[in-house]
Amino acid sequence: MADDKSTLEKILEHNREFVDSKEYDHLCTDKYPNKELAILTCMDARIVELLPKAMGIRNGDAKIIKNAGALISHPWGAVMRSLLVAALEFNVKEIMVVGHTDCGMRGFDPEHLLDKARKFGITDGTITTLRNAGIDLDGWLRGFDNVGDSVRYTVDQIRNHPLMPGRVVVHGLVIHPTTGKLHTVVNGYVENVNLLETPNGASSNNLVEENND
Repeated sequence: MADDKSTLEKILEHNREFVDSKEYDHLCTDKYPNKELAILTCMDARIVELLPKAMGIRNGDAKIIKNAGALISHPWGAVMRSLLVAALEFNVKEIMVVGHTDCGMRGFDPEHLLDKARKFGITDGTITTLRNAGIDLDGWLRGFDNVGDSVRYTVDQIRNHPLMPGRVVVHGLVIHPTTGKLHTVVNGYVENVNLLETPNGASSNNLVEENND
């Protein structure tokens, strides 16, 4: 017999069992991250459990922020605001930007998504109105060509934000979405020293190649 319950019904049913059995007891913590860490990563379903396990992150250890591609598309957007709140209000001293190989945002074409929007009833008139209002839809929706470049760009956006305290160390990593293996793109400890020693904070770190190894 087919299960005709909706996704919402299934979740609420599970939730009742979860609360009634007090499975939350071992998860109780407070709002301040134990590791004084914030992580910006991708919303990819493959790393929902994989990333915390691969990084040794337990409930209460870190503030975790997710979006498509682990990108900061605007310095005054919600992602940057969340990282600033984490650093200024919740004692976060380190931020890790964690992209991943085989990311759906690699080579993502904005026009492809707009075509999907049209198929769901969004009119060309609406898209034209947004563009005429000065909204850079192509820039806002565009992905990246290389995950290493993208991670480094996002690290720089965070580190150079005028409201981000200089004490906050920002790292850049890439995780494999199957094995959980991490590659370092930006070692924030080293680069913070470089920023003090060189005019432009240049680094010799190699960018991660876009593959699934």
